[in-house]
Amino acid sequence: MMQHQFSIHATHSPELLERVLRVIRHRGFTVCQFNMSQPTDNGHVIFDVTVESQRAIETLRPQLTKLWDVAEVMMSSSQQQSLRA
Repeated sequence: MMQHQFSIHATHSPELLERVLRVIRHRGFTVCQFNMSQPTDNGHVIFDVTVESQRAIETLRPQLTKLWDVAEVMMSSSQQQSLRA
């Protein structure tokens, strides 16, 4: 399985987390690690996400950027993960 790391910069709203996780799940990815930070009081949040899937990340990234409150999706890295027992 491939792991992909990316950051999502968005405007905070109560339903934002649910929408992001729904898109990740519907595109066939599993969340391995998730961290949310609100660096300033300007209403923006940053999600640092690690997902895994055999699918290409190109099937996920465009869908996340279509969410109206997402300003940017920045890819950090991709890496091969060994198979789990």
